[in-house]
Amino acid sequence: MKSYREWIMRCPRLGGEVPFSYCEREAGDLPCRQVVRCWEAGFPVEEYLRETLTPDAWERFCGQTPKDPMTTLLDIVEAAKQRKK
Repeated sequence: MKSYREWIMRCPRLGGEVPFSYCEREAGDLPCRQVVRCWEAGFPVEEYLRETLTPDAWERFCGQTPKDPMTTLLDIVEAAKQRKK
């Protein structure tokens, strides 16, 4: 069986397919704020994140507030540029 990090699904924010490993670190050292909603039908993602994130990271993840759409878009573009380098 593949690890969860290799699983792929369509990202509603990006409009294309991404592996779970992208969602797990989409916000730098934190998962995408929508990761639980997107992946909960596929596997116990909340349980997995509780086990893999540090307690501090889990608290920061749970306390994330949504950014405005333009800031989110600019962050996604910048992250894509950084990954290409």
